[in-house]
Amino acid sequence: MNVNTAIATTATAENYRGRFAPSPSGFLHLGSLLAATGSYLQARAHGGSWLVRIEDLDAPRMIPGAADQILRTLEHFGFEWDGPVTRQSDRLDLYRSALDRLTEAGLVYPCSCTRQELASHHSADPAEENEDCFYPGTCRAGPRRADAPHALRFRAAPGKVEFTDVLQGAYRQNVATTVGDFVVRRKDGLYAYQLAVVVDDGEQGITEVVRGCDLLSNTPRQILLRKALDLSLPRHLHLPLLVEADGRKLAKSRRSVPVVGSDATAQLHTALVQLRQQPPAELARGHVQGLMTWAIAHWNPGPMAGLREIRVEAV
Repeated sequence: MNVNTAIATTATAENYRGRFAPSPSGFLHLGSLLAATGSYLQARAHGGSWLVRIEDLDAPRMIPGAADQILRTLEHFGFEWDGPVTRQSDRLDLYRSALDRLTEAGLVYPCSCTRQELASHHSADPAEENEDCFYPGTCRAGPRRADAPHALRFRAAPGKVEFTDVLQGAYRQNVATTVGDFVVRRKDGLYAYQLAVVVDDGEQGITEVVRGCDLLSNTPRQILLRKALDLSLPRHLHLPLLVEADGRKLAKSRRSVPVVGSDATAQLHTALVQLRQQPPAELARGHVQGLMTWAIAHWNPGPMAGLREIRVEAV
């Protein structure tokens, strides 16, 4: 399955719609500031719209007040979004409708496998649900325990999914043999990220998905879901991920402290340097809006081509 042609023609200056979709399981940190900045500048440089969506489906992991704090921080940094902020918790009917369509098409099935059983197929911690680990199709012919709680999995058709990322170039993955059938509704009844993000981006008319490279491997699964739901395919631009010197994701490290609006200009200047832009040093001491105006006018993602990680020690 090669979708290069379909993706290459969807994002233009006339209809560009981008988005930033933070999860309120934490506050805005340096890594998420990098993603917000890249997606915002890409949208504004195209003369397009930039939407903000709060991904708050996983209620047990949400921190009270984090969503509002994220929005206030974005405002301090000079981000201006178009239209009202949307929240996934208000969009459950959309996910339910999409799941009904997949069910009617025979593309999902119930799975009663426990985390401990899944852990026997890989080295993942059985206390965590890792959707990137291969699922061998144990329940494809029916759940082994019909009376047990079950998740719903999407049947991943064999064959390579290929697309061209704006920065990372050609990317291909055989979802069926790399990931296997993946979860679209969890055992606890919550809709999975893979389904929700596809429905959200489709319903909001997103033409280009700009986000961190930690989500690059998710894209083929999302393309399969888009095709199954007859949704248009956006372009993808996966920014390099900000990591610690030892390669750990910043969000899981000691540097994942929240960014603060009181130092917004200096921190935005640092983010632009990390994104391989060249903001004048004197702008770091001025007003944040002046720096943002410069950044939009001079935005050039080209220097990041092929770059998957940016180590904090290098900035």
